[in-house]
Amino acid sequence: MSAAPLIDPFARPITYLRVSVTDRCDFRCTYCMAEHMQFLPKAELLTLEELGRLSNAFVDLGVRKLRITGGEPLVRRNIMSFFRAMSDRLGQGLDELTLTTNGSQLARFADELADCGVRRINVSLDTLNADKFAAITRWGRLAQVMDGVAAAKAAGLRVKINTVALKGFNEDELFPLIDWCGEQGHDLTFIEVMPMGDMGEETRLDQYWALSDLRRRLESRFTLTPLAERTGGPARYVRLEETGQKIGFITPLTHNFCESCNRVRVTCTGELFMCLGQEDRADLRAPLRASPGDEALKDAIRAAISRKPKGHDFDYSRGVAGQMTRHMSHTGG
Repeated sequence: MSAAPLIDPFARPITYLRVSVTDRCDFRCTYCMAEHMQFLPKAELLTLEELGRLSNAFVDLGVRKLRITGGEPLVRRNIMSFFRAMSDRLGQGLDELTLTTNGSQLARFADELADCGVRRINVSLDTLNADKFAAITRWGRLAQVMDGVAAAKAAGLRVKINTVALKGFNEDELFPLIDWCGEQGHDLTFIEVMPMGDMGEETRLDQYWALSDLRRRLESRFTLTPLAERTGGPARYVRLEETGQKIGFITPLTHNFCESCNRVRVTCTGELFMCLGQEDRADLRAPLRASPGDEALKDAIRAAISRKPKGHDFDYSRGVAGQMTRHMSHTGG
């Protein structure tokens, strides 16, 4: 039974796993973390070897795409040993190994990532203005990220830029971001800010810029042709006919994307979240550590997938700042 593929209660195959390797980050983005975050004790984190064993169990059960997340995944010590271990599964059950990063460490690791079989990456970047970048990340430097993106491109990695749409912050950069990505050959995806965690003085309602409005602004300058293409994630894509660029939209608020959800998330402590927008979770650390074999672990995974809900219920109309108590950095970006 434990060798059968993962199918959730709504007949959706689970083929995409996002693994958080750390809750730590070298930035403190205002929509993601409080400025003075209380991170998990390092003793609670799974070892890199345990994360590899857990990831391999999912691949054995039919996961074809593995995305490494954080926090910022590249700040975890010896993280490349994990990438090297998982690269052995490419072509052996795993179709793609990739990551989402803030770009700060890419100049160090881009070549090694490419050597491990990583072919494309997502880089989170919300502004091209150095002062605004410092403000939104609190601790980040735009030049460092730009150097990292350039290193990734030089290493042959395909770069997709992920931009969180933030009202009053980057509305005026909609077209400059598109122009820059076009010049650099990067795809671009816009993301609605999600109600995850307590931000202190920051409120989600103040930050929320609906992508339906962003899309209308695009249509004032470009002809948008919907694309059937999917990359295994929640984005819906269009082509800008005037430039040929591909633009993605991730819209958990204005357009629920749950009907085709094929993904689950594992945290750096071994918690499996079947849905980003629900609190239900399963403890995989206990069965992982209970036995050197993987049968109990796979049974626990299968039992958790049997509880995967039909969808999330993010909703700003309730007038609250965040529906999920955990921060995005805990679940994995």
